[in-house]
This record gives sequence, C-alpha cells and structure tokens, in this order.
Amino acid sequence: MNSTQSILETARKTIDLERDAIANLSHLLTDDFANAVALMYNSKGRVIITGIGKSAIIANKIVATLNSTGTPSIFMHAADAIHGDLGLILEDDVVICISKSGNTPEIKVLVPLIKNAKNKMIAITGNDKSFLAQQADFILNAYVEQEACPNNLAPTTSTTAQLVIGDALAVCLLELRGFSSKDFAKYHPGGALGKRLYLRVSDLSSINQKPKVAPDTSARDVIVEISEKMLGVTAVVENNKIIGIITDGDLRRMLTKSNEFLHLTAKDIMSSNPKRINEDAMAVDAMELMETNGISQLLVENNGEYSGVIHLHDLIKEGII
Repeated sequence: MNSTQSILETARKTIDLERDAIANLSHLLTDDFANAVALMYNSKGRVIITGIGKSAIIANKIVATLNSTGTPSIFMHAADAIHGDLGLILEDDVVICISKSGNTPEIKVLVPLIKNAKNKMIAITGNDKSFLAQQADFILNAYVEQEACPNNLAPTTSTTAQLVIGDALAVCLLELRGFSSKDFAKYHPGGALGKRLYLRVSDLSSINQKPKVAPDTSARDVIVEISEKMLGVTAVVENNKIIGIITDGDLRRMLTKSNEFLHLTAKDIMSSNPKRINEDAMAVDAMELMETNGISQLLVENNGEYSGVIHLHDLIKEGII
C-alpha cells in the first residue's frame, strides 16, 4: 500500500501539472477566440455544443454555464448526432465541437454534415492540425503537453483545459451582455445563490408573527408575548416606533438579578436602540448584520415604523446560510 506521503506527492504532481497546462492556455489564445466570442454574441440562434467521451461531459458543463449566464445553449452528443439528433441544429445556430485529437471517427462523420448545413463551427481541440481544426471556422487551442494520468492516456489535463476555455467563453459573453447579479438571480430562482440575490427581508419577516409590547407593559405580559409569538424576542414600540427590544436572554438576566420582577415593565427590561433593518433590504444583508453583532434576531422597519422580526432560523431554512 502506498504511504500517505506517496499519495500526497502524486496529488500535488497532478495539481501542479494541470495548473501549468492551464497557465499555458493564455499563451495559445489568438484572434480566433475573440472572433468566436463575437460570433456567439451576435448570433440570432443558440450555441450547440458537441463532443464524445469525456469531451461530451465537458460540453454538458459548458452548456450549463452558458445557459445560466444568458447564452442559450444545447448539448448534442456527437454519436447521437449522426443517428438523428442532427435535427437539433437550426439555421442560425453556432456549433462548438470539442475533441482533444480532433480526429475521432464520430467527429470526421459529423463535421462535414455541419459544414453542409452552413452553420458556423468553433473547434476546441488540442490538435490545431487535426481534421476538426482544418474544417472549423475558428480554432480554440486547448493543447496540453501531457495528461496527469501516469500512462498519459486518461483524459485529465486535457479535459481541464477544455473546461477552462469554456469558462473563458462564458465570462467574456457575460461581460459583453452586461449580465448582472439580478440577471443571475432570474436564472437561479430556486438555488441558494439566487436567493442570496433576490430574497428580501420582507419575504421572510412577513411570514412571522409580529411580537410587540408598549413601554409600560408588565414583565408578566412581556413573557406571555414572547412565548406566544415564538420568536424569542419582542419589540418595544411607542407610536409604532421601535424604542427597544426584549429577548429571551434579557428575561433570563432579569430573573437572576431580581426575585421581585412582576412590578417591572418592558421599559425596565428592554435594551435601547436595538439593531434593526429595513424590510426592503436583502436577506443576505440581514444575515451579515446578525453575524457581525452576534445576534439571532433583527427588528424590521418600514418607513421608520415597526413591521416585524426576521430570525436566523428563517435564513437557515431558506438556505441563505
């Protein structure tokens, strides 16, 4: 069995080798890359990305990245394409073919069919002298000196290089489109990333109950209000303006300091000038405010008036944290 040190050395060698290969990609960029980006940006159709084997898996990931950043894309397996899926390609679509060698049998059958349909074709290949490269309108050179595989066979470094080129295309297109965080949220409404970008405080606080007491409310009634509203907190409100906050912790501290607490009022127990947030603020801002101050609840305002409570558990439930 290999020793821990031997395993770590192999891992580091793999990472270093792939790192160097990625760094070299920037030196392989030509005007073809910029022209390919312009072609995709100005296209009235979609981007069809195809490949076979491990390159097909990379093609799927690039499709997902492009779709999520505003460039409509479809994956087409190279083998399936020559058995009927070629009908996916419409007149205005741009085709990206991914192949390390650029000379696989499937690519040699597929490429002429794409050319006959007069669709523009971009090649991502490690061999700029290959059949694919010679037929493509634009060549994106993904050459790597060797695979991380010790036998120089399993696609490792080469697929990493393909993926990086795909990311570079996506980011260039994203910037050309002026794709904003709001756009990102629109394409990711169900994920935690999207929620961080579109979920507002009011979306969460409006679901909660709205605990509040007046400054002269008795300690007994404060306890009842906090218990009934089940948020571990109540606002102390005067003329619908927040003047203080009482938490479970405040009640516990009160009980340790005084045996006679029933004569106390909310004003005697409360903490003045509590942290608060506007209901139009982003939920992620509420999270940051809680983390910074080491608290688990925030009072919420609307136009300077008390409107509710947002709790740390609300943020956890929505996957914000």
